Amino acid sequence: MNKEFPLKKMEQIELSITGLTHAGEGVGRYRGLAVFVPETAPGDTVLAEVLEWKKNYARARLLAVKKPSPGRRPPRCARFSACGGCRLQHVDYAEQLHLKTGLVKDSLARIGGLSGVAVRDTAGMDNPWHYRNKVVLQVGERGGRYRLGFYAGDSHNLVPIFQDGPGGCLLVDRDLNEVAKVIENLLNKYGHGAPGGINDWKRHKPFFRHVVLRKGFFTGEIMVVLVTGGGQWPGEKAFTGELLSQRSGLTSVVRNINDGPAGVILGRENRLLAGRKCITDRLDHLTFRISPASFYQVNPVQTLVLYRQALDYAALTGRETVVDAYSGVGTIALFLARRAKKVYGLEVVPGAVGDARLNAVLNGIDNAEFHPGAVEERLPALAACGLRPDVVVLDPPRRGCGREALEAVVKMGVPRVVYVSCDPGTLARDLGYLAGKGYRVEEVQPVDMFPWTQHVECVVYLAWGLPVSR
Repeated sequence: MNKEFPLKKMEQIELSITGLTHAGEGVGRYRGLAVFVPETAPGDTVLAEVLEWKKNYARARLLAVKKPSPGRRPPRCARFSACGGCRLQHVDYAEQLHLKTGLVKDSLARIGGLSGVAVRDTAGMDNPWHYRNKVVLQVGERGGRYRLGFYAGDSHNLVPIFQDGPGGCLLVDRDLNEVAKVIENLLNKYGHGAPGGINDWKRHKPFFRHVVLRKGFFTGEIMVVLVTGGGQWPGEKAFTGELLSQRSGLTSVVRNINDGPAGVILGRENRLLAGRKCITDRLDHLTFRISPASFYQVNPVQTLVLYRQALDYAALTGRETVVDAYSGVGTIALFLARRAKKVYGLEVVPGAVGDARLNAVLNGIDNAEFHPGAVEERLPALAACGLRPDVVVLDPPRRGCGREALEAVVKMGVPRVVYVSCDPGTLARDLGYLAGKGYRVEEVQPVDMFPWTQHVECVVYLAWGLPVSR
């Protein structure tokens, strides 16, 4: 036995799982050391095998559940363990919501130093299956055939979604699953003549890289994006024609050319094969254009929950000036514009700014302006020019807000801040900073945008005032 560590590799231990990590793994303690075990749930008693240990924790794999938690349930998907996408599919849905609320509270206290904050129960779904209106599928090879699927966690091992169990993904819209199945069959009919095709898979960079499918939930419009390398594809026309004959009603079929690194999904060039260049969808009373690269929330039912909560926290009367930082294609900004005097959207991606401006025109909204540039540069510049908005909405990527953006909010003395977050850890960090500078964290509403996964989004209302107790 190692004298410094209470565990050794390959050792089998019995463990009581007492918590859940932000990666969706169960955690227990063995002789004072934290042990992380995937596919376990708080309340389980398990037999686990130690895989590795570090200074402060160990990792183990589940061997057997000796005593299941009351919240444990059999996973519905036959590929649950192999795929790893649905980290919580072995946990009852009501229990998932409870655990996600706990994760948010834990982050606020542990990372942000905020205790006593009002955190509401996580808002869940009545039907938490087949909710995704977008899916990115990898194209792989199995037994001399093209297969569509997902890479298993931390690997490039393809897990096909139309093999060894019910076809398709249980999180993906049913129509998109059906389209994916047709595409897989047609790739095996028309894809073999492509450069670097299936016969040269081991020797060349694969020609077919990804299939991206999108659906307008409220319009029913469907987009197919086939991501390939460059060069001529002899079967392209026949593939497109048969796809349209088997799935009439497809709105857009696009070939995206990507010869870049493997980690990048889309290239810069789109070739329209059939239909329109974009599809549309509706959110409440608004219509949005969705192009192959557009960011658009993937759970339309919960997006309305999220945005309506943001609108409620903004408490607009029609007289306010609003800044929407990290505005993307303008969804939140346009959602708020109907009740504000003026809305400014700030976004670093030029294409998203162009989409936002088009969406404003599409919806007849003339009180929203969208400006390109990094929020961490644009917001301080607006503050220096004397802009004093009544409301600022912060909706940053997973890494959270840059410090310069938060400093600008403080400098402006914005009376009301609405923070929309997709990561409780960076949310807690940023709220801790704002709380220390004079903001009160009034309320947090977690929203379950991604059922059966470990992810949780939050909408937060902050008000300017005396610093909260730290």
